[in-house]
Amino acid sequence: MKHLGFALVLAVLIHQQCFDIHVKAGDDFVRTRGVHFLLNGSPYYANGFNAYWLMYIASDPSERSKVSAAFRDASSHGLTVARTWAFSDGGYRPLQYSPGSYNEQTFEGLDFVIAEARRYGIKLILSLANNYDSFGGKKQYVNWARSRGQYLTSDDDFFRNPLVKSYYKNHIKARKGLHSSIIFYNTVLNRYNSFTGIHYKDDPTIMAWELLNEPRCTSDPSGRTIQAWIMEMASYVKSIDSNHLLEAGLEGFYGQSTPQRKGLNPGLEIGTDFIANNQIPGIDFATTHSYPDQWLSSLNDQYELSFLNNWLNAHIKDAEYTLRKPILFTEFGKSSKDPGFSTYQRDLLFNTVYYKIYSSAKRGGAAAGGLFWQLLSEGMDSFRDGYEIILSQSSSTADAIAQQSHKLYQIRKNFSRKRNIERAIRRAEWLARNRGRQIGN
Repeated sequence: MKHLGFALVLAVLIHQQCFDIHVKAGDDFVRTRGVHFLLNGSPYYANGFNAYWLMYIASDPSERSKVSAAFRDASSHGLTVARTWAFSDGGYRPLQYSPGSYNEQTFEGLDFVIAEARRYGIKLILSLANNYDSFGGKKQYVNWARSRGQYLTSDDDFFRNPLVKSYYKNHIKARKGLHSSIIFYNTVLNRYNSFTGIHYKDDPTIMAWELLNEPRCTSDPSGRTIQAWIMEMASYVKSIDSNHLLEAGLEGFYGQSTPQRKGLNPGLEIGTDFIANNQIPGIDFATTHSYPDQWLSSLNDQYELSFLNNWLNAHIKDAEYTLRKPILFTEFGKSSKDPGFSTYQRDLLFNTVYYKIYSSAKRGGAAAGGLFWQLLSEGMDSFRDGYEIILSQSSSTADAIAQQSHKLYQIRKNFSRKRNIERAIRRAEWLARNRGRQIGN
């Protein structure tokens, strides 16, 4: 594979003066400035994956080797970010039995996930709740409130009811409890990790929190309900944790604030607004998902790719010029259960997403990475949903993933080289100015 042209990359990065910022050296937290992510002062790009199952599997110590294998395989292909659930509300082997009551064994599973990600150099995006019924979701929160006498008519009351919102906030805020003579913080942000000894809110292994996986409020297509909820919860999270980035969990559908853009949507009215929601203070970067095979299931592959190109172009442009924030494509994929599926068509979709990200990144634009859905380890057949990628079994797709990792790494590496050259030049100039002078006593 050809390396990037050094001179071209230097020219681009010299033009992007916003990279020249002062950050706390070596603290390992991912930051943002303008349309870029930064890690220890250098631009950061996130080639990554989704693995929602990590905590669930790790809550059974006998199954933890699957988590380690996933991180090991991901790291060997240059993947740097994993997105996963930090929730499991009610049901079988939950994290949260009921509001404020937590399952220590499941929490230790999440502790293990974070510790293993740290060991393999992978950052995490942790989602705090689900829009859907899987693993409880907003439906479980609403049912908990109903059991306390609240008259609620819709699962969308998750976004409106004060008691339900207090349950969600309780999942975030600190509450001390005792276990084996050690103080544990039995809510997520202030959780004490039993493997690393680091509170979650102080752990740079976590790149970002996600408020809700794919928030939808179909009962209010105006978008006002979700806008108010994101504003309230973003402010609340940031009041507790100023170290980590925060994103809303959006799929990227345009709303009332940009009626001229709504024609790009795949015919869905779900009460979110890509522009207005991401302009909220406290939301540090934009996200979008992309499933043309689901959203446009009656159309052919060529039309789906055309839609995907327009979808990616619009969101990159809007992140760069309207939001002035980085953007991650936090879910994308193509299901092997689609009629006429071929690995070639899946690879074409992956490479389309990857090309758009790389083209933006190499010119200093807002697109900073993509996370495919979903990575599995071997021996996890019951978790197959058609979108799964097992890197040892998906050679052409695995190659595309590794190539993207390499290309994004080269951009970061070339910036570091440029920065070292500039430091050397500044030192040489200083020595030239001070030649012959007595330095010190």
